[in-house]
Amino acid sequence: MTEHTDPQQTGAERAAQADAQAGYTGGGNQPVTYLGASYVPAIPPRTNTLAIVSLVTGFCCSLAAVITGHIALAQVKRTGEGGRNLAIAGLVLGYIGIGITTLILVLALTFTALFSTLFGVLGGINGNTGNTGPSSSIVAGQVGAAYLDDGYLLVGTGDTVVDLYIDPMCPYCGQFDAANGATLAALVDNGAITLRLHALTFLDQASAGSEYSSRASAALTCVAATNPDSTLDYLTALFGDQPIEGTTGLTDDELIALSVGADSISDCVTSGRYLAWSQQNTDNALNGPIPGSDLPSLQGTPTALVDGRQYLGAIDDPQAFADFVLGATS
Repeated sequence: MTEHTDPQQTGAERAAQADAQAGYTGGGNQPVTYLGASYVPAIPPRTNTLAIVSLVTGFCCSLAAVITGHIALAQVKRTGEGGRNLAIAGLVLGYIGIGITTLILVLALTFTALFSTLFGVLGGINGNTGNTGPSSSIVAGQVGAAYLDDGYLLVGTGDTVVDLYIDPMCPYCGQFDAANGATLAALVDNGAITLRLHALTFLDQASAGSEYSSRASAALTCVAATNPDSTLDYLTALFGDQPIEGTTGLTDDELIALSVGADSISDCVTSGRYLAWSQQNTDNALNGPIPGSDLPSLQGTPTALVDGRQYLGAIDDPQAFADFVLGATS
């Protein structure tokens, strides 16, 4: 289409006409308005809340930063929200914090274990320099009727050797002593037998934490070492006042009071002089072998050996036991 211009129009009028045809309004010094499509500025996406939380907690709570950071990334991916970089920064801070915390804990546990071991060794060295406790007391040789190197208490001088393994808390040992204690004492007195007593401690676990078997065995050893002639009397007194399994048993003062010998056993009992020795004898008997016999180890108490032969009869049949012993003496 051919445009026509009016020769009568001035240059300004022709310019205004051209602007109107191009879609502009205004003229002269008037503001110009574009009549085409309007311009709408872009609105930035909303920042994900958990991404912000992840970043903030990254400085104070590493685990929370990691958890919220992963949730934020998943939400950002799903909804198109902003804050991805914030979530990543929170994750980085969180994992760094967790790594540092883990390292500190590992180092702390390692140093604790090392120092505990070191102090334990030093404590053991220092503890072995004195003789104030049962574990540090070194007992050896013969003291009265206590043959410490051999692990038994010896009474009598007869040719026939009777080894009797008992535990002061063992109820069957109490029954055995009630049935056969007088027979053994008579055979010792008339010179027919040598009686070797092995007082063991394996029923410590049945004395409610008081270690009664160990304490009573050690007290019997105190009597044998201090008042040898009262050894069998004290053994009878122990079984006569025998506690029930599962109880704490007699106190140290009560064990001391049972002794009727001329010399006091108070210091010996309260210091625990023969506790470790009695416990070591128990370990030796349970691990075996049993000296002078064919037994690989001790299977229970009471166990009576006559010249190395085990009595297998009834523990409450004094005649059967006496016959077994006298058969060996004849």
